[in-house]
Amino acid sequence: MDTTNRVIPATRVAALVGDFDREPAYRGLAEGIRVLITDGRVPVGVRLPSERELTDALGVSRTTVTRAYAELRDHGFLVSRQGSGSLAALPASRGLRSDHLLPPGDLPEGKIDLTCAAPIPGRGIVAAYEKAMSELPGYLASTGYYPSGLGVLRQAVADRYTERGLATVPEQILIVPGAQAGVAVAARALLRRGTRTLVESPTYPNAIATLRHSGGRLLCSPVGRETADASDLLASIAQVRPGVAYLIPDFHNPTGHLLSDESRQRVGAALTSAGTVPIIDESMVELALDGQAMPAPFAAHHRDAITVGSLSKPFWGGVRIGWVRAPQARMEDLFRARLSLDLGTPLLEQLVATELIRNRADLIEHRREQLRTSRDAALDALARHLPGWAVRKPSGGLNLWCELPAERSSDLVPHAAARDVLLAPGPSFAPDGGLDRFLRIPYTQPAHVLTDAIARVAEAWTATLSEESGLRRSEPTLVA
Repeated sequence: MDTTNRVIPATRVAALVGDFDREPAYRGLAEGIRVLITDGRVPVGVRLPSERELTDALGVSRTTVTRAYAELRDHGFLVSRQGSGSLAALPASRGLRSDHLLPPGDLPEGKIDLTCAAPIPGRGIVAAYEKAMSELPGYLASTGYYPSGLGVLRQAVADRYTERGLATVPEQILIVPGAQAGVAVAARALLRRGTRTLVESPTYPNAIATLRHSGGRLLCSPVGRETADASDLLASIAQVRPGVAYLIPDFHNPTGHLLSDESRQRVGAALTSAGTVPIIDESMVELALDGQAMPAPFAAHHRDAITVGSLSKPFWGGVRIGWVRAPQARMEDLFRARLSLDLGTPLLEQLVATELIRNRADLIEHRREQLRTSRDAALDALARHLPGWAVRKPSGGLNLWCELPAERSSDLVPHAAARDVLLAPGPSFAPDGGLDRFLRIPYTQPAHVLTDAIARVAEAWTATLSEESGLRRSEPTLVA
């Protein structure tokens, strides 16, 4: 738990709690605040308002707030510390998170993996490898080491940024083995032990592990449930003044939110004012599914932003190619950090990546058509089999973020596994734990597979609800 001088105003708590149950009022208020903490809307470690402030904001008696706070303390959702007030907390059983390690091999036949938001190979992969093989002999006289990346690939990536409205030269590009490697390089270059590092909650689990292992002291900002509302993020930046922030503005993983140009401008200005260097994950940026115009890259609003991207989501995870785009003044530090991890990316895959980027328009449109079909099939299946689940239709990306009627996603996992469906529960995406009311369902599988999987999940949910809460608590599976 991090207690870095963060407080949530009483007016904000009152707005989030809303019209709580008044029979009795103290218990209804306690339940409302508990849900806010477990859902991540009040981050762990944040100081709640004083009893007097919350009494005034809610228009209730002081006794109601006092008894509600006492109820929350008794159940481990508040911790009182001398000089720090009452801090949001999670009981140990709700705060557990697993190590983030992908399964080491293929799944047994018949199992459906909904833990990994990565599509099967798209059209053009084999042709790109064949073209790369024809070009490979021209490079065999070299050592094969290209620590910054192959020149033609750096140019292709730079040109794509320029097309999107962010002027970029090849010298601003570093080729790495995927976006996650890009986050690791940036973290190694920027973070020191204890660096205040702002992350969204929920967020991408592998990034949580990378930033934490690099020494970052993670501080959470809740992500809006229905829209990409930047108000919580702006408030967190102002209070925390982090050294580094990790953000996913383009079809956020897992919620699917797309941050608007106006919000990017406001957040970029706030980060600049705070002296914060943002690491921007653009893994999903090419996956707009509803024909919408995309906002300008976040780095257009923050000149010191470090941006990472890759080919894994639009094309195939087997092409282990990603990149880092940064101001030229930071490239030397990033290059040195990269050399402490590896000496370069496989040459053949760089040639493949160059070919895919050159032909991206037709290839990605085919990918979008596949994802639209799968997304709509998954939404239809959820509405049919699990009508009590709240699911917002995302306009892009790869994921559905499902809100369950009860905090049982971790309990659901073993029941689904018994029906050969692997799931990633909400706590896997929560840097501080919690979010057990939520479940991510990627729509990267073919439509008929998703329909079958969701029917099985519905059976598992019925079994979960028939079982006493917490008797079968699973360890979250790592996701991609």
